[in-house]
Amino acid sequence: MMKEFEIRADYNRDTIVIYQSYNEQIAKSAVMNQKFSAPFSFKRMTWIKPSFLWMMERSNYGQKSGQECTLAIHIKREAWEKVLGKAILTSPEKRVYPDPGIWEKDFENAEVYVQWDPERNIKGNKLEYRSIQVGISRYLIEEFNNEWIVKIEDYTPLVKKILHFTKSGAYDKAKKLLPIEKLYPLSTELAHKIGAII
Repeated sequence: MMKEFEIRADYNRDTIVIYQSYNEQIAKSAVMNQKFSAPFSFKRMTWIKPSFLWMMERSNYGQKSGQECTLAIHIKREAWEKVLGKAILTSPEKRVYPDPGIWEKDFENAEVYVQWDPERNIKGNKLEYRSIQVGISRYLIEEFNNEWIVKIEDYTPLVKKILHFTKSGAYDKAKKLLPIEKLYPLSTELAHKIGAII
């Protein structure tokens, strides 16, 4: 049974996979150089998501303008946990912030934001449990790009294949192609910080 607030991800001992969608120019350059470069913006927040199906909902399987290419970005787990340790929720959830005044002050100075959105199934329907997305502010984007990234893969062909199956109603075939995501372990302290349940 899934808990409402928990992180599920494709990860190994050293890295965790997060997803982003971009236009072809940004994506091709990122895959070729194994890091981001202009016209990728280093001046604004970038959101990273460990849920493949949530990313599919967001980009409509790569059919939204400017989100045609799906990247699987392998980042260091130590960096992922460091960034979660800096995170502030985007709303003053009582289970994390008994005093909304403290949240307000922390939110104003935050370098990292965490938001929990309803997870999706392969048909795009909302599920009872949530998926995390993490907003990295412009103060950390250079570090994200230069120090956290281990590998960038282009999942666009995979996305197109899954979309082909879902459009034809072959959901069982589509499901077999999905990245395997499992529960990501968190310390009690880190879980409380981001409002996760362990």
